[in-house]
Amino acid sequence: IVMKRLALAVTKYRPFLLYCVRSMAQSTSSDGSDRQTFPHFATDAIHVGQEPEQWNSYAVVPVISLSTTFKQDGPAQLHAGFEYSRSGNPTRNVFEKCIAACEGGKHGLATSSGLAATLLLTHLLKAGDHVVSVNDVYGGTNRYFTHVASKFNVQTSFVDCTNLDTFRASLKENTKMVWLETPTNPTLKVIDIEAIAAIAHEKPGIMVVVDNTFMSPYLQRPLNLGADVVMHSVTKYINGHSDVVMGVIVTNNDDLSKEMRYLQNAMGPVPSAFDCFLANRGLKTLHVRMREHERNATAVATFLEGHPNVQEVFYPGLLSHPQHELAKRQCKGFGGMVSFRIKGDLNNSKKFLSALKIFTLAESLGGFESLVEIPSVMTHASVSEEERKMLGITDTLIRLSVGLEEKDDIIADLDQALKAAAAH
Repeated sequence: IVMKRLALAVTKYRPFLLYCVRSMAQSTSSDGSDRQTFPHFATDAIHVGQEPEQWNSYAVVPVISLSTTFKQDGPAQLHAGFEYSRSGNPTRNVFEKCIAACEGGKHGLATSSGLAATLLLTHLLKAGDHVVSVNDVYGGTNRYFTHVASKFNVQTSFVDCTNLDTFRASLKENTKMVWLETPTNPTLKVIDIEAIAAIAHEKPGIMVVVDNTFMSPYLQRPLNLGADVVMHSVTKYINGHSDVVMGVIVTNNDDLSKEMRYLQNAMGPVPSAFDCFLANRGLKTLHVRMREHERNATAVATFLEGHPNVQEVFYPGLLSHPQHELAKRQCKGFGGMVSFRIKGDLNNSKKFLSALKIFTLAESLGGFESLVEIPSVMTHASVSEEERKMLGITDTLIRLSVGLEEKDDIIADLDQALKAAAAH
């Protein structure tokens, strides 16, 4: 009887079982590892916060609420929870709910740029507080902590956070924030978020923030690894189309969320409703785009590693990367950013850039188009020469944001430009 019932159950659920088997097979990566994506990511990105019932029209695509102000039923009696668009906006709410779910968090707060998110988070501190930041950090973040936050007596130590002993030694009695980027920008070092968070949380009152811009929530979830806050430049992969400047902060901490929501309103670094609409739309295809970015980036990194005109390649997906095993353990993939050192000097770098046909010489990253830059004179020009030298940000270090063009075309473009750079 038991066997008969089991046979009936197998017959009944055979399509579902086959689906599960196929899904498991498809989630196995090309290197044989079983790196599955976060459960329900695509479904959450498409549906969370998007309910048609929230609109009188039952619109399937969320509406763009451009109104700056909202009618009240009576003095201080809000009709639908909105009074003024700096304080809250229906379109912004849609995006904030969706991105929070994608990061595995409870609370999302959109800002007018990635640096506006950095500004808002730093305002959680007070004069005399200390920040420990990863040293290989976005140039704008370095500039803000060094030249702006310091004016308000918030001091920052830039530390090699790949070395846990060095990180532990950098913590002070007045340390209140740890700022991480992983992979780092632009040398793509991978930092052990879980280990750093555990060390930081040994001391009470330290908040661990992770800039997750390079990986996106599709490939890495810092909150799951012990971080208190995750932030993004939405401008990059989340929006994905190089037509929005925007940032976002996500947390699971109710008290932090309440305080940040107050600062969001009191300071006013909020994005427009139209930008929120575009970013929300971009989020719907993030999982599809990140898979292609990674596929192309892996091919590019492998090609560059074997090229005679390339000195060194930085990509977490390469076996030669010093934190490759950590990246496999911590992330669901390796992302779309590749950095490398070209043989020669700044002149060779410039010749390489001028010979490119598909890659566009421009700052930023994470759009559908392939971009290239020299960090030493572009995104990290504000970092002191001494610091750049220590970090290995030389004039021959080139950063690629590998786009969604055909893989063979991307590689052919890099090949001809490298040959042109080496020609006398």
